[in-house]
Amino acid sequence: DYYLIVADFVNYAKTHGIPVGPGRGSGAASLAAYCIGITGIDPLKYDLYFERFLNPERVSMPDFDIDFCYVNRQKVIDYVIEKYGSDHVSQIVTFGTMAARAAVRDVGRALDIPYNVCDRVAKLIPQALNMTIERALKGSKELRDLYENDAQINGLINTALRLEGMPRHASTHAAGVLITDKPVTDYVPLQRNDEVITTQFPMGTI
Repeated sequence: DYYLIVADFVNYAKTHGIPVGPGRGSGAASLAAYCIGITGIDPLKYDLYFERFLNPERVSMPDFDIDFCYVNRQKVIDYVIEKYGSDHVSQIVTFGTMAARAAVRDVGRALDIPYNVCDRVAKLIPQALNMTIERALKGSKELRDLYENDAQINGLINTALRLEGMPRHASTHAAGVLITDKPVTDYVPLQRNDEVITTQFPMGTI
């Protein structure tokens, strides 16, 4: 069923002028996917390893990474909703988390600490990939001195450390769409996210 469902909405996109990627990830190694039009890469011609897609030791079920043009991506989702019913299709929630700088600013706002103080502390945290408050304290002598010698900033940072990485807001996953045989609400709770109905559980849980 999974192959046929994916092949159907990929075919819809192709026949309605919506650009579709030729295949990405382990799914490109499936000959069946190539034969029914899900992918556009012949795995025999390019000697791709099927075992990347499916093997006895794989924990999760195999899946296809399908790339649609972002301009008309919603048309594909609308087609799926129309075909299977709005009660059987839902987009998936994703949660934005508190990054280091945001945690400092949000905590400062909640504790009514002057903006210029919070802004000074936040700007001492480098804007680097995967930066954390703990890493910033180790790497910045100025920040560490403020933390050790200013009681207000010490409290600000200690509280921010506890909240850093926690969910801050909900949004809609850029690619995740859930299709179910029974109504979606038989499996997961739903919520309204702006004008979009999404699951309350993120993709990893689903």
